[in-house]
Amino acid sequence: MRHATLTEHARCLYGDEYAPAVECGLEHHEHFFVEQLTFTDADGILAMLRELCPNLVDGFLPVWVRNLAYRLVLLQRPDEPALLREAADSLYLHGPDWDGIAADLRRRADDLS
Repeated sequence: MRHATLTEHARCLYGDEYAPAVECGLEHHEHFFVEQLTFTDADGILAMLRELCPNLVDGFLPVWVRNLAYRLVLLQRPDEPALLREAADSLYLHGPDWDGIAADLRRRADDLS
């Protein structure tokens, strides 16, 4: 049995400062979450990010999960300036290691606008 949504799985695994985790009775292993994240469509990934981290600077999702999530979204939707900027903003907030990548994403967004 699996979690119905990526958001539900993330909430059970990492917690959520906006809503309580539901007692689901499933085993929680990070590799199961990463597997579900890998095969979730862009809408499902964005739903998770926006529900668990609505203000980018908050939420309990680990930074590496946010980075991977945005990377997977951008692979599915590479030509959406708003998503490129959102991903760049997330990287800037959790840098400076990724500031160069964030700047490249902003440039791509500007070129597409």
